[in-house]
Amino acid sequence: MQREGCRMSGGVQEPPAAGMITLDDLDNMTDDVGSDSAYNSNGSTEEKLEPMEDAEQDQLLNYWQTVARGHQVEVPNEMAEPIQQLTRNGRTEERQRVPYLLLSQKEKCGEVLYEKRQYGKAKWACIKMHEEQYEQSICMGFMKLMRYICEQNSSGLYLGMTIPILTTVHTDEARTALMRSVTVAYYIPTHLQDDPPQPTDQEIVIEEWPPTLVFTRTFTGATNEVSIMREISLLAELLESPDLCLQDTFIVAGYTNPAAANRQNEIWFLERP
Repeated sequence: MQREGCRMSGGVQEPPAAGMITLDDLDNMTDDVGSDSAYNSNGSTEEKLEPMEDAEQDQLLNYWQTVARGHQVEVPNEMAEPIQQLTRNGRTEERQRVPYLLLSQKEKCGEVLYEKRQYGKAKWACIKMHEEQYEQSICMGFMKLMRYICEQNSSGLYLGMTIPILTTVHTDEARTALMRSVTVAYYIPTHLQDDPPQPTDQEIVIEEWPPTLVFTRTFTGATNEVSIMREISLLAELLESPDLCLQDTFIVAGYTNPAAANRQNEIWFLERP
């Protein structure tokens, strides 16, 4: 990444038709910056990038604010610097994936219906949200985690983006509706697992999650109350023994920005311990 900073061609780009943005959209906005990143593969700083010019930072912030209004979320001006950090240092090849062991998968006509995976013990930065709508909870939770990732932590460093971002959701006893309370979680990069930087935001808590067996199914598109309940029902129908999984707690794994128009997601069922 060239050190003179981001150069966006033209003015503020128009948001996609759905009024949403992806991390890949943001990558495209900085294609002319090049591939000489100032961050190595483990997310540590090799050389400080010079800050964006004020006009460029304002354009990027305005873009995010326009997108967020489609989700009834306001992006405060203080998000300008975290957005800049995530945009310039969040290229796809630098997003560390949460490690897991693939145990088995079920296929039909060459299509993977679901996988069974083993995730190891790991530390996550978590924040609980209780907004009126699921979309609001994940967007606002993600913004808070962005601040933690982008230098608002005890190390003062950019930590590096990891995927997926997880959202733990709960249903009512009849499994017909989502509860308002959700937990949005960011996997602490592997090289920081032993001593995670502490958040400056007291609402963010570092939690150690135990080893977990999950059944997971891929789906695309928006994640909202309707789509999540649909995916829970679909995976329950495919599993031979869904009663072996937790009945009211599920995880939505997001591989793209929560505001993405065509999100890449998974629904996870947690096997009972």
